[in-house]
Amino acid sequence: MAGTLRDAVYGAAVGDALGVPYEFRRRGEFACTGMTGGGAHDQPAGTWSDDTSLLLATCDSLRECGGEVRVDDLRRRFCDWMRDGRYTPDGFCFGIGNATARALAEGKGRVDARSNGNGSLMRIAPLAFADASDRDVAEASAVTHAHPVSVDACVSFVHIARDLAAGVPAREAVKRNAPEGEEFSRVGRAGELRRCEVESSGYVVHTLEASLWCLLNTDDYAACVLAAVNLGDDSDTTACVAGALAGIVYGAESIPQEWLATLRRKDLIEACLF
Repeated sequence: MAGTLRDAVYGAAVGDALGVPYEFRRRGEFACTGMTGGGAHDQPAGTWSDDTSLLLATCDSLRECGGEVRVDDLRRRFCDWMRDGRYTPDGFCFGIGNATARALAEGKGRVDARSNGNGSLMRIAPLAFADASDRDVAEASAVTHAHPVSVDACVSFVHIARDLAAGVPAREAVKRNAPEGEEFSRVGRAGELRRCEVESSGYVVHTLEASLWCLLNTDDYAACVLAAVNLGDDSDTTACVAGALAGIVYGAESIPQEWLATLRRKDLIEACLF
């Protein structure tokens, strides 16, 4: 059965919510085994972060715009999130990245190499289910992250997600869609890395590698997102990105029911799907 947008979005949201309490924690100092609250942001269990909020804003924009990528509409919705807490469980945003905040305040995406965080990769999954060209993906990334490394990571991710949704085996999908360039030299063989070699910082290439490593070294949704969270550091974003891929591969029905039951504001998620 082909993976769907709903599979990707719920996979991402649950992974994000699992990781929120453990963000900034060092690998090996904790063990995530299920959905819980508290942590650095002191949020109730099942609360998602900026990752899912911006992914939902992207979904909503595509839904309202008939599947087209419209940069001005995306930017407006992202600003509504940042300023007014739209697309959040409680009406306020937390965890916003510096590059994203600056880009939205300035009205243009960041182009400096130091702004290659994972802020566009975490929200790009919905474009895999729209008639979006590589240029469309690039423009969607560039609303906040316009450097070629961020753009190429997003384009690669969308192609991988599309292949997975079409039933292409994960290792093949990763190998044939790995970006070119020295920065991405490990992406095509991400599954072969040892856990100690996998980095889980907020750098976009690290997030892409780590999410693929989790997908390629586990056999079900739960194992994939728990592996992502337990890498530590930017745990919510790694699990969000890995969760979107695992949702596509295994389907939303594979997500543990207890986790889905705890996930907050499923009504908001449903309202944004197209």
